[in-house]
Amino acid sequence: MMKKISIIILTTLLFLVLLSPTIVQAQNKITILDSSVEAEFPSGLSFNLSAKSDVNIIDIRLCYVVDQASFAQVTSEVYIEFVPATNIDAHWEWDMRKTGGLPPGSNVDYWWIVVDTNNNRVETTPSRIQFDDNRYPWQSLTQNEITIYWYQGNKTFAQEIMLSAQQALNQLANDTGAKLNKPVQLYIYADATHLQSAMIYPQEWTGGVAYTRYGILAIGISPSNPNWGKRAIAHELTHLTIHQMTLNPYNNLPTWLDEGLAMYTEGPLSPEYIAYLNKAAIKNNLISTQSLSSPFSAYAEESYLSYAQSYSLVEFLISNYGQDKMLSLLNNFRQGSSYNRALEKVYGFDMAELDTLWKNYY
Repeated sequence: MMKKISIIILTTLLFLVLLSPTIVQAQNKITILDSSVEAEFPSGLSFNLSAKSDVNIIDIRLCYVVDQASFAQVTSEVYIEFVPATNIDAHWEWDMRKTGGLPPGSNVDYWWIVVDTNNNRVETTPSRIQFDDNRYPWQSLTQNEITIYWYQGNKTFAQEIMLSAQQALNQLANDTGAKLNKPVQLYIYADATHLQSAMIYPQEWTGGVAYTRYGILAIGISPSNPNWGKRAIAHELTHLTIHQMTLNPYNNLPTWLDEGLAMYTEGPLSPEYIAYLNKAAIKNNLISTQSLSSPFSAYAEESYLSYAQSYSLVEFLISNYGQDKMLSLLNNFRQGSSYNRALEKVYGFDMAELDTLWKNYY
């Protein structure tokens, strides 16, 4: 009987010894006490973390991913500077005045990695923050692939803007065959000043902007003067649609095609632009198509001429060769074709020959 009892005691002790490392390890686990993020639109995001462990925490990293169209997921990792301790309050400020801003309505996914001296490691579940411009009481209206956000003006104003946006998409599809691949958000600010206050270091002339990789447009439109805004919506919505359709890791669109399509969707060229075009033609100062493939000049007169010529080049291609050819050209650019190769494959001529054909046409 005594021998049996001894065996039971020995077995019990052995069982406790085997358990003891697990118990010790469990006591040294890292605990996340709090994780939060605060937005200060448009200047930045403030990330905060509180954590504790029975031993010193020695490594904290913040990981985040900005939700945007890309060819590979890019994760940013921030190493937090702190003095090792058992209780840590960590903080990191994303100052967008230094890095560039995000558009209203964009999303950021973030998580933390925490390590202590016992090599215990905790990775928090990813959380998402929507970087909203909470300075205004936004209302929303959705139709098909477009959601409009506005804060000044009644619902009739928003419906008028929506109608203009839908008409622009229909016109673009008729002219080029291009269509949205993903839903878009359209933020209507009350004027250009309000819009510029939502941007990091905007140009003083900025009245609308297409954040093509985010599927977001932001435009300043006063409810008392919506007509300019309708053209701006057609212009920026074209940029967004074309970029969705042609996004590739190899090449961008030539600027004349990108801006020309946006101008063409707006409607007939305004008299001001026609005057610049006629003046340049008379003085033999037209810009080559090759030069128009690069970003336009910052000088006002040359910039106006660049936009006018781009419109005319696109008009020439659509009027003479039709929608199917333009759609084929865009699809070729989506495959990463060079400028000349895409033109030659679809139309049978390169940019130099396009230049000559267009000038004879004009």
